[in-house]
This record gives sequence, C-alpha cells and structure tokens, in this order.
Amino acid sequence: MRPENRDIFNRRTNMTEIKRTPDGIEIPPPGPGDVLYEPRDGYAIITLNRPVVLNAINKNLLRLLDSALDKAESDGDVKAVILTGAGRAFCAGGDLYSSLYPDDEPAPSGLDVQMRIFDFAKPVIAAVRGHAVGQGCELAGVCDFTIASDDARFGEIQIRHGFGPPVLITPFLVGLKNAKELLLLGDQIDAHEAQRMGLVNKVVSGDDLMSEAEAMAKKLASLPQRTVLLNKLLVNRAYVLAGFREAMAYRDVPEIEEILNSTRDDEVSQRRLRLLTEEGWGAFIKNRDAMH
Repeated sequence: MRPENRDIFNRRTNMTEIKRTPDGIEIPPPGPGDVLYEPRDGYAIITLNRPVVLNAINKNLLRLLDSALDKAESDGDVKAVILTGAGRAFCAGGDLYSSLYPDDEPAPSGLDVQMRIFDFAKPVIAAVRGHAVGQGCELAGVCDFTIASDDARFGEIQIRHGFGPPVLITPFLVGLKNAKELLLLGDQIDAHEAQRMGLVNKVVSGDDLMSEAEAMAKKLASLPQRTVLLNKLLVNRAYVLAGFREAMAYRDVPEIEEILNSTRDDEVSQRRLRLLTEEGWGAFIKNRDAMH
C-alpha cells in the first residue's frame, strides 16, 4: 500500500459503524481489503473485493486499485495481470451509495486508473462474471483481453441514471452503430452478444473462468516480454492516432461540459435519485428498469 494511502486509513480508523441503505441493506465501510493483490508464478491477480455492492467503484477502491497496479508494475516476476471481481459480479459501476461514507481524501479518478490500464506496460486480462456495467463495462473494456463467463452481463446503463459515460472506450471497441445502441438505450447484453460486438474475446463456463484467464496469463508470461510490450504499444498507437485520447477528453469541450453539468437536473434523473436516497435500491431499480 502506498504510504499516503496508509495515512488515509489511519485517519479514518473511526469509520467502523456499518451503515444501511433506506431499505436496510448493510454497506460495509471502506477498508484496505477492498482490493486484493495476489502474486502468482509469472502473473498477478487483482480482485475487486466489495461483493456486497457488486464491487461498485468508490474513491477507496480507486486508490487501492492504483496501488495494486503499482505492485504489479514494480514486480519483475509479474509478466501479466488478471483483473477480476469477488462474488457474483465483476463490477456494477460507480457506487451510488458512496455518500454513506464521505471521503474527501485525494484519489485518482476512474479515468486516470482506466487509462493507466490502457497504457500499462504489461498485458491485463479482465476475467468477468456477472455484471460488468457502467464503469465496470469500461473497466473491462480498457483491459487488453476480456474473458467472460456465460452468465456475464455488460451494459452502459448510466443513461438510465442520467449520467454520461466516464470513459468513452465503447465506440472504439464496438463501432458506431453498436456504440449508439449501448450508450443511447442503456440496455444490458449477455456475454455472447458482447463477444459478437467486440467487447469480449472469449466466453467460457463460470467454472472455467479463472482457469482460462490464468492459462492466458501463463502463455503471455512465457512469450518474449519486450515483443509483447511492443505489440501492445503498436496496437494502442493505432487507436491513439484515430483519436482515442482526444475522445477521452470530452469533458474539455465546452458544449459537452455544459450538457454534462446539466444532466443531474433532468426530471427523470432527479426522480430516480430521490427514490434511491428515500426508499432504497429496490425502488430505484424497479423504476429504472420499468421500460427495459
């Protein structure tokens, strides 16, 4: 753990009371175990470990994920990384209940961490089971490979909440028409449809997910490492020359920034967020998915 992250946890040691959502779901406080790092022979496994909230992303998770990437980057024995989620999901996107535990400490943004994975000097494999939606879909998307279990679900569901996409990776993965279908409708798709669109490399059974990911990591670790890095850089460069980084910086475009800042004022968005804060997750989901 980075020293600055350890200091943050030391300052927040009194955060031990478990808080509940309006509908009674207990949400554990942020802790140092919210991301796990496990070095193996030639590769490492990084696990998002907030299963109660389907590994939803908050500032604490971003700090810890960034620190785990530091470990993988500095360990010469690690030639590849597997990124996965604990429990029944890969990642449900941004944590809609992060306000239960206010966190004003510095943290990298979701964009910072995801672009770090895109640029990472070692190949990263996403091993996805269950939901990979919102930021979770994009987190899987920026990895070099995505292996999905046959029960995996993908989607850019933020539009149903009134949010824009935090990382605009999807058009570069699936093309114009598919990207508009995912981003404008907010529907979820199954693993096989995700593979057809280009979000996923391989679909396997849930029982075989980690063994398939580890087999790929071992194969990558056995290859000439400078050539693996070179080929990753060359493929990434093609996307960069096609405008990938400029697309990521959409918040710097004044017209887009104006619309982005006004999305929370949308009547539908406000109604759904009120349901979340007043009645809880169940009422929010029921209203959000009523037309889907």
